[in-house]
Amino acid sequence: MSEQPEVELFVKAGSDGQTIGNCPFSQRLFMVLWLKGVTFNVTTVDMKRKPEILKDIAPGAQPPFLLFRGEVRTDTNKIEEFLEETLCPPKFPKLAAKNPESNTAGLDVFAKFSAYIKNPNPGLNQTLEKGLLKALRVLDSYLNTPLPDEIDENSAEDVAVSSRKFLDGDELTLADCNLLPKLHIVQVVCEKYRGFKIPVEFSGIQRYLENAYKREEFVSTCPANPEIELAYALVAKHLK
Repeated sequence: MSEQPEVELFVKAGSDGQTIGNCPFSQRLFMVLWLKGVTFNVTTVDMKRKPEILKDIAPGAQPPFLLFRGEVRTDTNKIEEFLEETLCPPKFPKLAAKNPESNTAGLDVFAKFSAYIKNPNPGLNQTLEKGLLKALRVLDSYLNTPLPDEIDENSAEDVAVSSRKFLDGDELTLADCNLLPKLHIVQVVCEKYRGFKIPVEFSGIQRYLENAYKREEFVSTCPANPEIELAYALVAKHLK
């Protein structure tokens, strides 16, 4: 089949009911479709109003969901797998990471962040912050450790620190589509509600984010910072 498939992605709307809302899963699929280079439409769904389209297309479903050639798909992980299998070479790029470790790098960060930001007890704050820092340090270490294809066995010089742009190399992969939206949330929310910033000495993470913010596929799919802050306004517990 040579013609483009009809693809429509439904994502969570922001507070105004129209712009992109805070949802790392929505952004993940938005990035995947953009990186695949397929033509697609994005529809924001105002969850406060529960529009008729939801009842007609995917009753009971929460965004994100996908309409692909008229067929509805609702599970983020399965949608990602489906897109990787269906929109495949030679016409579309393969986005799976070559190194399996890239898929799990940083997975702990969001869970540690959630525990840290939802905690109302000042006595636990330092411990939970240490937990988040530890998870960030593990991610930083992975980003600074050279990947196998960065190491030239014939070269006399050892590559001590990786210079790659993203988790799995110099191109964005499915691993980045999963991690970057969450890492961005961590950065925005921690600074707003805890005055905490990802330490400058985590050079791997700093390099990673710097490169990500240069990519349209990431920046243009990010919700606005006030949307992220608003989404966490009731979640982020004030330390009493």
